[in-house]
Parts: sequence; C-alpha cells; structure tokens
Amino acid sequence: MQSKDDFIKAEGTVFPGKTYVEHLLRPVFNDQRDYLFKYMFNIHRAHVVMLAEQEILDKGEAAKILQGVESVAKTDPQSLQYDPQFEDLFFMIEHKISNIIGPDLAGKMHMARSRNDMGIAMYRLALREHILTLTESSLSLATALLEKIDEHAETVITAYTHTQPAQPTTLGHYLTAILDILLRDIKRLHSAYETVNSSPMGAAALSTTSFPINRNRVSELLGFHQLIENSYDAVAGADYLIESATAVLTLMTNSGRWIQDLLQLVTREHNIIKVAEPYVQISSIMPQKRNPVSIEHSRALASSAAGEALAAIHMIHNTPFGDIVDTEDDLQPHLYRSYEKANRVLHLMHAVIRTMEINKETALKRAKTSCITITELADFLAKEKHVPFRTAHQIASAIAKKCSQQSIELYELRLQTVNELIRNHQNVHLTQKEWEEIICPIEFVRRRSIQGGPNPDEVRRMAKERDGYLQRVQTTLFNEKARLKLAQKLLMDAVQQLITD
Repeated sequence: MQSKDDFIKAEGTVFPGKTYVEHLLRPVFNDQRDYLFKYMFNIHRAHVVMLAEQEILDKGEAAKILQGVESVAKTDPQSLQYDPQFEDLFFMIEHKISNIIGPDLAGKMHMARSRNDMGIAMYRLALREHILTLTESSLSLATALLEKIDEHAETVITAYTHTQPAQPTTLGHYLTAILDILLRDIKRLHSAYETVNSSPMGAAALSTTSFPINRNRVSELLGFHQLIENSYDAVAGADYLIESATAVLTLMTNSGRWIQDLLQLVTREHNIIKVAEPYVQISSIMPQKRNPVSIEHSRALASSAAGEALAAIHMIHNTPFGDIVDTEDDLQPHLYRSYEKANRVLHLMHAVIRTMEINKETALKRAKTSCITITELADFLAKEKHVPFRTAHQIASAIAKKCSQQSIELYELRLQTVNELIRNHQNVHLTQKEWEEIICPIEFVRRRSIQGGPNPDEVRRMAKERDGYLQRVQTTLFNEKARLKLAQKLLMDAVQQLITD
C-alpha cells in the first residue's frame, strides 16, 4: 500500500484531487456530454435573446455572443474529453466561447441566471424528449395490440387465476386488458410530461434576480408550456423526477407481467404462441430449439428499466428541500437510461406481437380441459332451471370432483352421470343439447356478452372505442411535437435576427 505521503503527492493538494477527478468529475463530464450538450446551447440562445430584447444586453454584444455560441455548438460532442482545468462540461464550453468572443462578453452571457436554474432546465428538456419518445413507442405497441385484438376476437384461450386454469376467454379479450393498462400507462406518461414541461429559468440560484428579465419569453423560446412560478420551487422541487420515474416504473412493471405470460405461452408445453423467425435464436448445441430471446431480453430490460427508475426515486428520498447534488448529475442518467431501456422493450415487443402466430386449435383444445366451463353449469341451472344458486354451485362442484376422481375431462362425462349427480341435489335434468353447450368453451365465451366480457362482439366494440382514443392521443402527440419544432424555429429565427441585424 502507498504511504500516506505518496498518496497525497499523487492526489495533489488542491481541488480537485485525482480520486475526485477519476471517480466523479470525469464520469459526470461524460454523462453531461452524452445527454445534455444540445439542450445547454438552446438555453444559452434563449437567455441571450431575452437579455437583448429586455435591453439588459446591448444587441451588438448579443449578436457577438450568439455568433460564438453558434460556432461552438457545431462541435461534435463525442470529440470532447474531460480536461482537469475545467470542473465540468459547462465551464469547458464557456471557455471555448470565451476564446472566440472574449471573456468579458462570455461573462455577460451569464447575467441574471445561475447554474441552478440552467441545470434544471437542461434536465427538464432532456427528460421531456425521453417521455415523448417513450409515449410514441407506447402508441405503436398499442396499435399492434389493436391489430391482434381484431384478428383474435374469436380465438378461444384458457384464462388463469392463481396460475391455474380458470375459465375460457379469448385472446382478443386478454389483449384488450393489456391494451387498457398500456393506455393508462400512456396517460401517466402524459401527466409526467405536463409536470416536466415547465420552465425554471429566471429563478437563478433560488430567489430570481434584480435584472428586469422576462421569464415567460425564455419559457416560450424553449418550448415549455408554463413557468414554475415560485423561484424556490423551481430549484428545490424534485417531484418532476419522481413523477417521471414513477410513470416509467409503472409501465415496465405492468409490461413485465404480460411479457412473463408470453414466455409461458411460447413453451413447447403450452404451444399457443409461435414467435417469428427474426426474433428467436437457435441453440448453439441443440439445433431443435427456438429460444424466444426477444421476449427474454424484453423481460430483463423491463426489470432493468424499473430498477433505474427506482434508483432515481431512492436518490431523492430524505434529501433536503433545496438545490442539492443528489437530484442533479448523479441522478439524471438513471432516469435517461430507464426511459431508453423501456423504449427498447416496447420496440421489441411491438415486433414480436405484430409477427407472432397463434395455434388456435391447440388453444381451443386446451380450453376444453380442466373443467373450466363448469361455472356455466352453475349459472345455467340457476338461470334456466331455477335452482338456488348456492345449490347450483354445489352441483357444479360435485361434477368437477367426479371428473377429478375419474381422471377424465368434463366433456368425457356421460350425460346420464351428470343428471344423476344433479338429482342428488335437485329434481331437474339437462338435455344433451344443453349439456353440450355448457361444456363448449366457444359457447361459454359467446354467452358472456356483458359490458367488458369476452364475447367477440363486445371485444370488437371495446377495440373500436380504444382505437378512437388512440387516434386522439396520436393527434395530441403529433401536435405537441409540431409545437416544439415551431418553438425551436422561433428560437433560431430570433438568434439569426440578432446576428444579422
């Protein structure tokens, strides 16, 4: 082990020490470079434009500053490497601008703002884009689900409760349930977006500034919907991070559950779903295998995305209500990575769902086993034969137990035996036609036409409503992206006007 004197000599005697550089400043610099570079320049532009419009900054000086900003903005961010003479990326960029326009003008660029409001604005701009991207991918997956719902509104499958065969339903009914949860996840993303898309600029360190700035103008140029009005809230509030983390955490937790279902249904034992060739991998030693790696990776990535989101939430927990590094550069990459991984999950599952094949015959055959239509016997006896429901349920239970004792399926039980078991409880009997309809999973599904049920017509009605809602959400997303594009044009036009005047 190094001696203490040698260690101090290697570390240095002034800030930043070697360990601090290697294990904090350099990694933070790389994250800033990879995630925040372009947003930093938009904030420079918007702030300088506002300072000139408010006559806080001479327009000629503003033009020179913006020329320097535009020149440095052309830098390939991947060409930038940590330099120990600069604490972070922002000081490096300021130095580069200063080399072009001089330190005095470069310094004026920072009037009436702080690293606090500037940093939070960058985080919000980056997160805003991640949320929109994930929302768009969610809508794409939702559209793929709708396509399969329509295709399989009549495909009978076995539904499970407590991992055991429960009742017949249809694949369309099952996928509609997944779609409805996804639509709620999309609503949660939209809510997070509304919270994130607010401007902290003008809060400065925490108490605004004595310069006569126009906070709303900067907000407009950056495409924010509104201000975070209270300046202390602007730099102290972290709920935008928690809401964003919670939205993606919920989406990935929900997705992981049905992804797990798909992994079960693609097994040879179930043999219900066949994953298309581009999304399976053949074993290197067992050529007969079709490994559903696309679904496996999706499950792993969903868990990883959820973990990243939880990390962000835990980093905020029990922190002081104010500007604090816990909510800044160390936390942000967790959220960005969470959204990036979640986006990969949705793209993978979109491809799998669009192209998967369903073994309808096997699914229907499976739905005829395990006495899973027995509920209809109780319902039918109560509804059509006027047997008290509790008695009807006891009859159904006795018949199911008989099948279990004899190791036979419900459809293998003779009608004579069925009627004998019924008469043990109630003096009624079933006809052959009535019994065949009771044990038929297709008929079971057809009779459940109550709102929200698996009846194919009801599933198609639900799908039609969801399709209308999806189209409205897609229009909203399109309009918002167009609005942000317009805000970017407004910003660049204002910059060019100052430079060319």
